[in-house]
Amino acid sequence: MPSTPYVITQPQACELLAQVDVPKILRKLFRDLAAGQAVQPAQQLVEFPKGAGDFINYLGVLAEDGVYGVKTSPYIVREQGPLVTAWTLLMSMQTGQPLMLCDAAELTTARTAATTAVAVDALALLKAQRLAIIGSGKVAQAHLHYVKDLRDWQSISLYSPGLNELAPEALAQLKGLDSRLTLVDSREAAIHDADVIMLCTSSAGPVIDPSTLTKPALITSISTNAPRAHEVPPQSLNDMQVFCDYRQTTPGSAGEMLIAGEQHGWDKSAIVGDLPELLSDRVLRPGYDRHVFFRSIGLGLEDIALANAIYQLNR
Repeated sequence: MPSTPYVITQPQACELLAQVDVPKILRKLFRDLAAGQAVQPAQQLVEFPKGAGDFINYLGVLAEDGVYGVKTSPYIVREQGPLVTAWTLLMSMQTGQPLMLCDAAELTTARTAATTAVAVDALALLKAQRLAIIGSGKVAQAHLHYVKDLRDWQSISLYSPGLNELAPEALAQLKGLDSRLTLVDSREAAIHDADVIMLCTSSAGPVIDPSTLTKPALITSISTNAPRAHEVPPQSLNDMQVFCDYRQTTPGSAGEMLIAGEQHGWDKSAIVGDLPELLSDRVLRPGYDRHVFFRSIGLGLEDIALANAIYQLNR
């Protein structure tokens, strides 16, 4: 073992991640969590004094792999706009020594999108054909990458308020991601008659209203750094079958769940299942008599698992 940990930069992480089957690693992680071979504590939010920002620590233990770690992600308030970074520290459970310090930007994008993909595979109708994506950034593009082969999609519609501001080269790159992809000029056009709707935004407030949809759909939603951020109206949880990445931690961090509990009579006991339960067959696939909602907040274990995969490759 080296006397000092490997330091992996963002370009190196990107190159190494391309050699990793990210969804496969995450599926194993959630099964390990179900089997008691992994530990996922709640996120730790620490505020800087005088409103200067905050940082979130994402912790995790992978006992079978003999590693634990922490991703720390600061939100730094600046005049020119907030700065967000993330680094993951991987530690050995055998020696107590640091193994690797990795720029976590690429890990975060990959694990966010691949976790959604694992959920889509577990929850979406097997005959689902119409996919909608709200968002056009790196996270949205990664979502498309990981779900494009999970079903026989006949159409993939993408909408983002910023599409009109993209340079021609960026638009061309976006259109080239998949031959079935259509860029549409309204949110309504994107989600019309969709079987699966992936919300991939950094919005602090609702992006769609499920009550306006034409038929029951799977809606997936992710987190952003804004306080209590949510992509669906909190009151809509009462009318949907709710799933999440990990029921022990998600309700304490997801904005719409917190607000729904405080203001709309929703209770976390209404969560039907999480990914450890789904992937260990403890929870059945949902029927589609009403919308199905999947919420992920991003787990430290996901970052640790990918960091460990990169560490093994880099050795």
